[in-house]
Amino acid sequence: MLPILQDQSFLTMSTRDIAALIGKTHTNIKISADRLSNAGLITLAAQEFGHNGNTYTEYLLNKRDSIILVAQNCPEFTAKIVDRWQELERQVANPHHQIPKSFAEALRLAADQQEKIQAQAAQVEQQKPAVEFVDRYVKSTGNLGFRQVCKLLKAKENDFRAFLQDSRIMYRLNGDWVPYASHIDAGRFYVTTGTGDNDHTFTSAKFTPKGVEWVSQLWGAK
Repeated sequence: MLPILQDQSFLTMSTRDIAALIGKTHTNIKISADRLSNAGLITLAAQEFGHNGNTYTEYLLNKRDSIILVAQNCPEFTAKIVDRWQELERQVANPHHQIPKSFAEALRLAADQQEKIQAQAAQVEQQKPAVEFVDRYVKSTGNLGFRQVCKLLKAKENDFRAFLQDSRIMYRLNGDWVPYASHIDAGRFYVTTGTGDNDHTFTSAKFTPKGVEWVSQLWGAK
C-alpha cells in the first residue's frame, strides 16, 4: 500500500492533472500508473482528496515519472506535458511575472527561456530509453519463446540462458529447457508437451506476459 503523502514541499503533478491534460479518465490513468509502478518503472506517492462528500486517492509523480506515464498512454501529448512542467517550474522559480526593465534584460530573459527549453528537450530525449522499456516489456500481450524474449531484452542467448540457470528459473531436462515448478505456479510460464519424430516427447515453455515483465526486471537489475 502506498503511503499517504504529507510533505508537499517538492514539485509534483497529480494523476488527476495528467488525466485532465490528456483527456483520459482518472481511473484509467491510475491503473496505468499502478502497472508502471509494479514494473519498477516509476515511483508513486498517494494523496487523498474530497469530491461530492467522498474521499478518494490520487497519485503524485515527479517530472520524469509523469512524462513516462503520458508517453505510455498518449505519446502525442508528450510535448504538452513538457510545456505544463515548464509553466509549473516558472511559477515556482518566479511566482510574480518578471517584466523586463530594459531591452538588454528582455534579451537576457529570452535567452534564459531558450536555455530552459533546450534543457527540457534534452531531458525528454533522456527519457526515451525508459519509454522504450515500457513499450517492449509492459505492453507484451502474448506468450513469448526464449529467442523472442532475448530479442526484447537485447540479450545474447548464451548469456541469458546462463542467467536463467544461475537464477534457478529454468533448467535442462532430457534436452529441453523447462522452468522450475514454482515459476509455473506463479503464472510466469506456459508449458506444453508433445511428441515429435521417433516418438520423442518434448516440452515447450514460453514466458507469459507476466513472466516477461518479471524476468525483464531481474535482467535489468543484473
